[in-house]
Amino acid sequence: MGSFPHIVEDCLGVLQVLSDGTVFRSKTIQFNMPVIHHQNSVDFKDAMFDKTHNLHLRIYKPASASNFPPNGRPHKLPIVVFIHGGGFCLGSRTWPTCHNSCLRFASGLNAVVIAPDYRLAPEHRLPAAMDDAASAMRWLQSQALGENGVSDAWLNSGEVDFDQVFVLGDSSGGNIAHHLAVRLGAGSTELAPVRVRGYVLLAPFFGGVVRTRSESGPSEALLNLDILDRYFAMVP
Repeated sequence: MGSFPHIVEDCLGVLQVLSDGTVFRSKTIQFNMPVIHHQNSVDFKDAMFDKTHNLHLRIYKPASASNFPPNGRPHKLPIVVFIHGGGFCLGSRTWPTCHNSCLRFASGLNAVVIAPDYRLAPEHRLPAAMDDAASAMRWLQSQALGENGVSDAWLNSGEVDFDQVFVLGDSSGGNIAHHLAVRLGAGSTELAPVRVRGYVLLAPFFGGVVRTRSESGPSEALLNLDILDRYFAMVP
C-alpha cells in the first residue's frame, strides 16, 4: 500500500509541493505591510493582456498629471513596465510588494506604470515567465497601434508617450527584464511604435556560484523598496 502524499518543498507556507506533484498555494497570505487601496494622486485599474493564459496587468496613471508645464507645451507621460519578483514561483500585481511600489513609481516619476502578471513555476516552467513578459510588451504595442479593438482609453488619450518606455524588474523580475533586453535590446524597432529606451534591474536574481551584492543584502522574507533604500544607504 502506497504512502500518502507528503510535502517535499515548502516556501514559507505560501507555496508547497507534494510528493505526488500536487502544488498548493495559500490564499491567506500575511504580509508585513498593508495594501494601499486608494491614493488620491494615482488611479489604477486591471486589464487582460493574454486571454489564452488568462493573464492580467495593472495600469497606474497619475490622477492629475503635469501635462502642461509653465511653457505651455504638452508633456506626454513616459511608460514604466514593472515586472514583480518572487523567485519565478511567487508574486502578483495585487501583492503589496508590487502594488505599493507601482503607486510610488507612478506618483514620483509622473509616469504611467504597467505591472503584468506572468505564469508561475512550478506549474509553468521557464521560459513561460519570459514569454509572458514579451506578450505584455506586444499588448502594449497593440495599444499603440490601436489594433483589434483593444484600445484602452488611458493609453490612447494622447497623454502617453509610447516612444519613452522603460522596463523595470525586481529580483526574479530583474532576470525577466534582462531576458527582454536580450530579445529586444534598447531602442529596438521590433515593437514599433513602442520604443524601449532602457532597462532597470532592481536587486536582480541570477543563479550562480558566487553570491551577488543583492543576495548578500537584507534577509527579510519579502523585500520592498523602503528596505532596499535603507540598506543601500548604509553600503559604502
